Amino acid sequence: MSSNKEDGGWKKFVWNSEKGEFCGRTGGSWFKILGFYLIFYSFLAGLFVGTIQCLLLTLSDYKPTWQDRVAPPGLSHTPRSDKSELAFNLNDLETYLPYTKAMRDFLSMYDEDKQRDQMKYEDCGDEPTEYKYRGDLNSDVGVRKACRFQRSLLGPCSGIEDREFGFKEGKPCLIVKLNRIVNFVPRPPSSNDSIPEAAQYKVRPNVIPIFCTNRREEDAGKIGEVKYYGIGEGFPLQYYPYYSKVLHPQYLQPLVAIQFVNVTMNTELRIECKVFGENIGYSEKDKFQGRFELKLQVTNL
Repeated sequence: MSSNKEDGGWKKFVWNSEKGEFCGRTGGSWFKILGFYLIFYSFLAGLFVGTIQCLLLTLSDYKPTWQDRVAPPGLSHTPRSDKSELAFNLNDLETYLPYTKAMRDFLSMYDEDKQRDQMKYEDCGDEPTEYKYRGDLNSDVGVRKACRFQRSLLGPCSGIEDREFGFKEGKPCLIVKLNRIVNFVPRPPSSNDSIPEAAQYKVRPNVIPIFCTNRREEDAGKIGEVKYYGIGEGFPLQYYPYYSKVLHPQYLQPLVAIQFVNVTMNTELRIECKVFGENIGYSEKDKFQGRFELKLQVTNL
């Protein structure tokens, strides 16, 4: 009997036909409760959306808000492998074909016929000059022109005359660039205090110098002569600042070609290349911040 009473009581609680109640409340009561929560959560959602909208209104479409937190630019090179190794046999085309193909593909965007549009590109000189400002990021100037960079500036590493970029002769080239950072203006070193003595000859006005040397002491004297090609043999200031993909869609980074002309054959060499500047630092956590390391082995057996 008690079980039947309990079942009947439960059913009556769920739906009481006499009072028109569902779960102990009338339809009007449930309507008020649902209406309250609907209004309450709609208000919260509106408050959240409004807050996000106000935040977005304070942000620039082009300029990073926390520019002071941006790390110095990375230094990258082509060709590049996952383990930063460059090993080939100058007598075997197949061993260096992937490297030369990567360089040709990368430099194709620097072909002269792609830089002829006078509305998009301008000549900025073949010598390092001061920064070329093109207005504030938030101004109504719109899309900015970009400095031309001719492949011929890279000399024998341009791929124009030597399609093998020196690999066939055992004198391999690297194409090096500083990674893009919106509105970043690299500052050349103001003194030689922070630059190794062997690299101090590279310092000159209006250019960020780059220098490559042996990473290990046992490789000293084995790397041989290193030649640098490009404007001022470094990264000239007139190519900065960069105005973003939206405002600077055709921007071309200045390049430096590095050629190892008489490395010791059949030996693995550890090489480190660095750029030097007042606001360019290095990090042990990021091996490409302002520098990179390379394992180079040229075989002629």
